[in-house]
Amino acid sequence: MGQNEITSLFDAWNAALQTGDPKQVAALYADDGILLPTMSNRVRHNHEEIADYFVHFLAKGPVGRIDESNVRVFGDLAINSGLYTFTFQDGASVQARFTFVYQQEGGRWLIAEHHSSQMPE
Repeated sequence: MGQNEITSLFDAWNAALQTGDPKQVAALYADDGILLPTMSNRVRHNHEEIADYFVHFLAKGPVGRIDESNVRVFGDLAINSGLYTFTFQDGASVQARFTFVYQQEGGRWLIAEHHSSQMPE
């Protein structure tokens, strides 16, 4: 399992954002995946709640870019953490810290945990 395969999972997630379809984004998460989102105070615990968050986030037309990536692989778990920036259709942008924890399920890597928080400074 290479670092490139794990970093490409972000590209797939970012491409799902570009579809504008919250269900396509939510499908990249494990059934019991947890999302601690950047722009909401509510923890999301399943596909329905995750898709609900992305309805509002995708309406802004986000495009993500990784600024710093740190990948570690532990068997059927992988972690990618670092910094990313989102730019939005209205020209605004936000930089945030992220942690994606991926879990291999049936030959696919799914997001088991995703924590995103806006930079504090």
